[in-house]
Amino acid sequence: MYNLFISHAWKYNSEYYNLVDMLNKASYFSWKNYSVPQHDALDTRTDKELDEALHRQISPCSCVLIIAGMYYNHRRWIQKEVDIANSYGKPIIVIRPRGQERMPSELLTESYYHVNWNTESVVSAIREYSL
Repeated sequence: MYNLFISHAWKYNSEYYNLVDMLNKASYFSWKNYSVPQHDALDTRTDKELDEALHRQISPCSCVLIIAGMYYNHRRWIQKEVDIANSYGKPIIVIRPRGQERMPSELLTESYYHVNWNTESVVSAIREYSL
C-alpha cells in the first residue's frame, strides 16, 4: 500500500478528484490518501497550526504528488508542501495536466520526477520512486 499526499488547491478540486479517481481505478494498485480535501479540511486557525498539520499529513507518506497546473496560482502553500516533503526526503512526483506544455520552473528541478497525466505513467512513477 502506498501512502500518498496529493498537493492541490481547493479552487481546482476537479483535477484533484480526477487524479483520486484515476488512482482508485488503477489495476493492482492500493493506496491511502493523506491529502487534505476541502470536504475534510484540517482544523487549524493559524498558518503555524496549518504548517504543523501538513507536517503530520506528509511525514508518513511514501511520496508527494503535485498537479503542476495548480502551482502558478497557489505557489505559496504548494511550495510549503514541497518544502515539507523535501525536509523528510520524500520523493516528489510532478504531474503535467493534459494539454499543458509548460511547467513552472520551480517544479523542473532534477530532483523531482515528472510524468504525464495518465494512469500508467503516474502509477509507474509511484511504484518506482516511493519510499
